[in-house]
Amino acid sequence: MKIFTNEAIKKIDRETIAADGITELDLMERAASAVAYEIISRWLTTKRIVIFAGPGNNGGDALAVARMLYEQGYRPEVFLFNIKSSHLSECCAANRKRLIDMGNIDFTEIIDNFTPPELGPDDVVVDGLFGSGLHSPLKGGYTSLVQYINNSEAFIVSIDMPSGLFCEWNEGSDRRNIIRADLTLTFGSKRLSFFFSENAEFIGQCIVLDIELNANAIDSTPADYYLIEKEDVRNMLKPRDPFINKYDNGTLLLIAGSYGMMGAAILAARGAQRIGAGLVTVHAPASANTIMQTSCPEALFEADESDICTTIINSKRRFSVVALGPGMGTSDETIDAVDHFLKNYRKPCLLDADALNCIAARPMLLRSIPKGSIITPHTGEFDRLFGKSVTDEERLKRAINQSKMYNITIVLKGHYTMMIRPDGKVYINSSGNPGMATAGSGDVLTGMIAGLIAQGYSPDNSVWMGVYIHGRAGDLAAQKLGQNSLIASDIINNIGSAILDIKRQ
Repeated sequence: MKIFTNEAIKKIDRETIAADGITELDLMERAASAVAYEIISRWLTTKRIVIFAGPGNNGGDALAVARMLYEQGYRPEVFLFNIKSSHLSECCAANRKRLIDMGNIDFTEIIDNFTPPELGPDDVVVDGLFGSGLHSPLKGGYTSLVQYINNSEAFIVSIDMPSGLFCEWNEGSDRRNIIRADLTLTFGSKRLSFFFSENAEFIGQCIVLDIELNANAIDSTPADYYLIEKEDVRNMLKPRDPFINKYDNGTLLLIAGSYGMMGAAILAARGAQRIGAGLVTVHAPASANTIMQTSCPEALFEADESDICTTIINSKRRFSVVALGPGMGTSDETIDAVDHFLKNYRKPCLLDADALNCIAARPMLLRSIPKGSIITPHTGEFDRLFGKSVTDEERLKRAINQSKMYNITIVLKGHYTMMIRPDGKVYINSSGNPGMATAGSGDVLTGMIAGLIAQGYSPDNSVWMGVYIHGRAGDLAAQKLGQNSLIASDIINNIGSAILDIKRQ
């Protein structure tokens, strides 16, 4: 699913209006009807509902919602802000007239002075102040109003967007002046800013409402951001040729593990095998032979000269894909091995965990990463490589720049794992749960992505397919065991079930 910018959404609205032969006011009726339905499905007509409407189209939505609720037996209290420094949009003015014409509705229009109604924890507040129509941070009396609403303990429903929050970038915004919604009812698709952890407190539960935006307009409108969903992965999964052999399914060299950290190598190898890689070879310290052969008998083992850590990586042998990092450690000998490998291996590879920490110890090695490679850092590893970021928004902006600079794909792991390509395209994962924040989960993902590449999927597709399947396997595991009890091996044990689940129509 495409994640559109605010400008793109406006374009799609205009094209929907033209294609469907409707007016802007008609489209607003669709939106308001969807919002009113969600409110009606949650609260009885006896619930006190206080609606704050701004002067733009978000206010027009709110006024239309008020009218529809009134028609269904609710008695909303409506406040329209039509202060002297602003003017009502055409649709807002039209819905103002429709509401007033109904008569006997509790309607207050604020032109200059405003005494806010008393609000409490038993009330529902509908925020229709600005939505996505905001062009600059809130100021003046609106900041006091937002803070008053936030402090009221009422249940807050925001239409389209929490007022004060921008659709994409919110750097420099005063967080005190953003509505903290309990429920956000947005239209068509989520906005980019909804996927940043620092904005979660403003959005609450988010429901995407279908207002029948024109499918051709959606298809023809370009986007740089995409939400990966089950259907996307289903369409990419290839059936197995009945005459295939293990070499057709690809060969993977996995450089992983060190003394005391062989679990990471085992988890990565098993993740690759469960996703379908034909033959996995693990290069690890010589002392790990028995551990690997016992815990992962389907994998081949290649012993390093050292019993403790990786000291040499043979870059001349041919494999479908090479992945390195899980549990390798960051000893001087291992950093030297990674240094030598990156300066002599010219095919794209996958770098994770301690491979990235080795690079962070010698930052100039970033320039030696083969073009087209994939790195899979969590936030700490990313910050060690590219500098400290305070917010997810700042980190994504930096990842977009670094991906382009070094011509690599960055898999920025988190609640919403984001995959950033050198062309600036960003793919955001929709699967997974907090139970997956457990040791070894990232090692499993490394093996899964590498295993898909080994089978002949393009690196770009392998990244987002692997991330989604990984998250879906975690979701199935959590359904059986609960999030608190989930461990990395549970993710591996549910990879097959996840693929079967994705294949089902």
